[in-house]
Amino acid sequence: MAYTPLENRYQNMQYNRCGRSGIKLPAISLGLWHNFGEDVDRQTARDILCKAFDLGICHFDLANNYGPPYGAAESFLGDMLKTNLAGLRDELLISTKAGYDMWPGPYGEWGSRKYLISSLDQSLQRMGVDYVDIFYSHRFDPETPLEETMGALDSIVKQGKALYVGLSSYNAERTQQAVAILNDLGTPCLIHQPSYSMLNRWVETDGLLDTLDDLSIGSIAFSPLAQGLLTDKYLQGVGAGSRASQGKSLSTQQLSKENLDRINALNSIASQRGQSLAQMAIAWVLRKNKVTSALVGASSVAQLESSVKALDNLEFSEQQLLDIDKYAKESGINLWAQSSQS
Repeated sequence: MAYTPLENRYQNMQYNRCGRSGIKLPAISLGLWHNFGEDVDRQTARDILCKAFDLGICHFDLANNYGPPYGAAESFLGDMLKTNLAGLRDELLISTKAGYDMWPGPYGEWGSRKYLISSLDQSLQRMGVDYVDIFYSHRFDPETPLEETMGALDSIVKQGKALYVGLSSYNAERTQQAVAILNDLGTPCLIHQPSYSMLNRWVETDGLLDTLDDLSIGSIAFSPLAQGLLTDKYLQGVGAGSRASQGKSLSTQQLSKENLDRINALNSIASQRGQSLAQMAIAWVLRKNKVTSALVGASSVAQLESSVKALDNLEFSEQQLLDIDKYAKESGINLWAQSSQS
């Protein structure tokens, strides 16, 4: 069945200015990390993407190795741009990244100029587009000079392959260094994408959020639901079909009694607010306008619609924040700690 976007798709979504730029991001963006590879039903994936666009989510976030297999999510979006989303490219903000393992050999990951430019060329081919809106260095490379990695990002923009560049999982110190190099090159950093949730607060203790404010750089938080921990899936243990049961990005080892007790306590606070735990978790990340956009995944249209309803209540009383702080503790789920703190 042909897809016709809703005419009022932009009326109900909140859009936030991304740092000091002309870009506004939807308060909730859609990540294609999971659920858009070849291991999922194609029609379900299509329905999710179309529903996202109808809800005003015009930012789709990818990386070169999202799948499975690697590259599958980008290929899927490329198919959508030829079919359901044909003619809508200029209404979409598409981002992709390179930094993690993509192909064998010494040039298939990290931050060399060769890898970053080769990876983006492949990404553009898979998606069938001439450029992406944002291209990220997916992680800091401790063995490649930062000048080389940032120089590659600068070249990519000047070649017209990306309109803006961003960083992901760089800590505050490395971010300041990278931004200074980019500014000298004349290609400012638009945005930073760190992991951030009630159970993973490294961006606060590291000072990254304050650094981004000082530098007037936008932020988009990935894994605001802590890889699914901050949902009702684990209130009674490991459920069938969950990420933990599938052995994906969440390990059953992270479902300790201590973590489950915290999750249940946070769920009680969410219920008092008239929200699901997931909705409160998204709202909490977006509180006080510290974060430009929350990046969510979705395995169904209903799940996506529920996530967007988090925007119905973004206000927290001081008492609610104090109550949340009792249980919003580091829970050993920052899988990106090494890359962010190197």
